Amino acid sequence: MKTNNIIRTIGAALVMLAFISTSALAQKTVDASEIMQALKAGKDVSYQDVTITGVLDFTFMDEKLDDLPTRRRWWRNGGDNEVDELIKSKVSFVNCTFEDDVLAYFHDKRSEYTFTADFEDDVKFENCTFNRNAMFKYSEFERASIFTGSSFNRESTFKYAEFEEMAQFEKTFFDEDAMFKYTKFRDGANFNDAKFDRSVDMKYTEVRGDFMIERMDVRWDIDTKYAEVNGRSMTRYLIDN
Repeated sequence: MKTNNIIRTIGAALVMLAFISTSALAQKTVDASEIMQALKAGKDVSYQDVTITGVLDFTFMDEKLDDLPTRRRWWRNGGDNEVDELIKSKVSFVNCTFEDDVLAYFHDKRSEYTFTADFEDDVKFENCTFNRNAMFKYSEFERASIFTGSSFNRESTFKYAEFEEMAQFEKTFFDEDAMFKYTKFRDGANFNDAKFDRSVDMKYTEVRGDFMIERMDVRWDIDTKYAEVNGRSMTRYLIDN
């Protein structure tokens, strides 16, 4: 009798443990639409140790596209094709994995509109993994911008991006070509221990303040044509440092 009670107790405990484990796993997956809804409502977003599924679109392109004039109309009326979204909330992701695209930039070939997103408050992608494209072309980061320890496993771009405060790219990993062409770092940039498994494009890049590149490793080439660090040639800076 006692043996049966013990067996039933152990069995119940195992079922409960399995339920808790399943619930914990379920809680670790977040749909990108949930994050977008919070941002649209003006809420700060903060996630840690989760996997995000679905396209995380900071531009909210899908919501805007149907209401925009056709190319013929905006072209004829002297308008332009840029549609910008201002993210006013704080954005924080720590040790998160993004299974789909993260978009702060998208050019829609069909309509010829270009959708971008700027960030008014702190932005943090710390120790995150981007398994698909991470697009921040034209984005303006007005406050802290932290990408420390993150891995970019597919296409990524920060072309034309502007960073008002020190940009943190320490210990990042770029599996594909890294694009920082025309990027402006207005208060320095930290690339210490960053690893680029292919090439880095920093043509026309401008850095003001500290440019930290200790143990930065570029497997192929780094293009610094016309790039400057505090008014000096970036090429010369790299040679001297």
